[in-house]
Amino acid sequence: MPVASITSFVGSHGVYAVFLMMLAAALLPAASELVMVYAGAVAGGAFASAHVELFGHRIDSPGWAYVTMATTGTIANTLGCMVGWAIGRYGGRPLLVRHGRWLHVTPARMDRAERWFDRFGVLAVPLGLATPLVRSFVAIPAGIARMPLLRFTVLAAIGCALFSFGLAAGGWALGANYGRLHHDFDYVSIAIGVAVVALIGYLIVRKRSSTLATRR
Repeated sequence: MPVASITSFVGSHGVYAVFLMMLAAALLPAASELVMVYAGAVAGGAFASAHVELFGHRIDSPGWAYVTMATTGTIANTLGCMVGWAIGRYGGRPLLVRHGRWLHVTPARMDRAERWFDRFGVLAVPLGLATPLVRSFVAIPAGIARMPLLRFTVLAAIGCALFSFGLAAGGWALGANYGRLHHDFDYVSIAIGVAVVALIGYLIVRKRSSTLATRR
């Protein structure tokens, strides 16, 4: 979807547009980064023609508008992840082999996702969903791996909250200049990806060190 269409949709329909877009973004590369950045800018009052409204009530406080947008993104993204988990759990690889192209899930992407889960276990869920580079390909593999739904939902909510509140805060702070953050997002994505890999490496080393210390 073109950038102008996404921003127009969010600007016109506010919370409801964020909910729909972030619900889809759990399964598809649906520009979730731009959605949350622009939602934060709208919440901050950057555009005179756009405001945050929930159940017919306009939210005039920029702070509460930000919380509303970010919480909406978190809830919708988490619900979408639960749908993805169910697809993976009950459809499995055979379903994706036949219909994966509709979800942009190729066999190569599934293989990478499964290696990610095999290597990092439960940490793959919150870290993956907090990372722009891989977040659309986390939920389905978690279902295929038969991760318990309650555990997955809690971990997914953490990752979705970090992503939604973080990017909405960036848009809120930049206001009408939100485009600057979106323009440089490829570099931001790489930086976040590197930071996540470094964090995972640190946690693995720390865990191994603790295990060796216990054995002694």
